[in-house]
Amino acid sequence: MKKALFAVTWLLVAAMTSGVAQDSANGSVRDKLVGSWRLAWVEEQQTDGTMKKYSDRRGTIVYTRDGHMSVQIMLPEGGNAPQNNPVKYDQGSYEAYYGPYELNEEAHTVTHHVEGALVRSLIGKDLTRVYRFEGKQLILKSSRPDEHWTIAWEHN
Repeated sequence: MKKALFAVTWLLVAAMTSGVAQDSANGSVRDKLVGSWRLAWVEEQQTDGTMKKYSDRRGTIVYTRDGHMSVQIMLPEGGNAPQNNPVKYDQGSYEAYYGPYELNEEAHTVTHHVEGALVRSLIGKDLTRVYRFEGKQLILKSSRPDEHWTIAWEHN
């Protein structure tokens, strides 16, 4: 009887745990997005058209449940942002901006509505990013056809 009770209890716990794990894996996009992320790598198009991956940059991006975000990225000392980028995001090898964000799950985009930024010409702009989740990473790309970069973030 004890063995049967133990087996039933074990099966119930396993079923409950499996359901919880499945629910969190299948959570909403907002649930997956919300939190603090650290920069894993950046891939950018070079002036010769080739793509180059960098892992020497540091940064964080934060998405809050109530719809706000902020991002900061620092290039290594002496590092320069690509000159062929049509939008200037950094100043002195540092990028920072914040504001509300909006998700479009059908288009797989998140739009950052810039309220404040180190580069003041970004203020008032809407920066739309195409998102995807790969394993434990959040991958963001510009939605602009003239910008060729990808940024990977990992949860803190």
